[in-house]
Amino acid sequence: MKSINEPVSLKDRAQSLDVLRGVAVLGILAMNIRLFGMPQAAYFNPQAYGDLTGINQLWFWFTNLFADQKFMTLFSMMFGAGIALMSERCAAKGLPSTGLLLRRNFWLLVLGLMHAYLIWFGDILVAYALAGFVLMFCRNWKPLTQLITGLLFLCVPSALFLTAGMTWELWPPEEQAAALVDWAPGAEVLAKELATYRGGWMEQLSHRIPTAIEFQTVVFAFFGFWRAGGLMLIGMALFSWGYFTAERSPASFRRLALVCIVLALPAIALGIVMNEQSGWAYAEAFFIHGQLNYWGSFILALGYLGLVMLWCLGDRGPKLKARFAAVGRMAFSNYIAQSLICTLIFYGHGLGAFGHLERWQLALIVFGVWALQLWWSPWWLARYRFGPMEWLWRCLSYWRVQPFRRPAPATP
Repeated sequence: MKSINEPVSLKDRAQSLDVLRGVAVLGILAMNIRLFGMPQAAYFNPQAYGDLTGINQLWFWFTNLFADQKFMTLFSMMFGAGIALMSERCAAKGLPSTGLLLRRNFWLLVLGLMHAYLIWFGDILVAYALAGFVLMFCRNWKPLTQLITGLLFLCVPSALFLTAGMTWELWPPEEQAAALVDWAPGAEVLAKELATYRGGWMEQLSHRIPTAIEFQTVVFAFFGFWRAGGLMLIGMALFSWGYFTAERSPASFRRLALVCIVLALPAIALGIVMNEQSGWAYAEAFFIHGQLNYWGSFILALGYLGLVMLWCLGDRGPKLKARFAAVGRMAFSNYIAQSLICTLIFYGHGLGAFGHLERWQLALIVFGVWALQLWWSPWWLARYRFGPMEWLWRCLSYWRVQPFRRPAPATP
């Protein structure tokens, strides 16, 4: 009998899980590139920095319509599915899973904190680990209970944002002023952030540390826990119902994709149009109109789920499918690699391109990183059992050094 200190073997993995995870980890870079390459305010407010005409506007529209929160939603649901999968594997062996899940979350927290404070403040791993400490205890709930609770979780930040937007005029003047500085910083604030990230690694800490702390406290309490946690619960339910392992019929995935895409895209597009018509006014754009993408991104992510599962059930593009699966098997390593590559391109300890590139040029970097990761992931896994971060995480979680290199093929 296998012990709890042994990871899941390759033959036990469903390719659909890996393909979907690969799609998600590549897709999130389309949005994260804004935080890597431009001042922070430009992530939400396109008028805060950079040109927004022609091809730049087209790329902005494309990413907001098809990527903004969509792939992170998939990634979050996949994390919940991972908890359910690990619990299921342990139960099948008659072994307890609580200790393993606690260790897994603890080391994810440690690695996420290192990522946030040493490399990039936009880390999501800390939020997953913190939420996971709570939601792992929901893994044995009935799927319908998980789904309903997850949807209720999603309602919390939605209600908070709507309340904030509708009471904007009642905010104290000093709080309004502080919010507007973050939304549309002046030339002096922008110049300071540009100089910080074009400077050396030590200089960057003056922005990275307080921003990471804000993300892991205020943003986590009012948004991150509820959004990520709700999606994890929904991911557990969908995993139990066979949506992540392509166990449903092709017709059900076809309906899921069609209905969700038809519902989501017009709503998300309407939100962008309303923001443009309001001149990207803070309260309306961030709190009110943003709700169309908040919910639309969840629905569209389900549509993406349907499309990917249909692909996995079919026989088209097997070589490309295998590449996406390899990216997904190395999702942790590829996520960290995206941060390392992009910070070396944009920050002062590397090429110092922060704030110098237009949006369409950022798109080229995204395409380049995608091509690189689709190439190197199968290359790496042909030689090693796991990605480097996956191997480290497994060694720490299973409390045993795992085999890393693949055995050399036997000679005749």
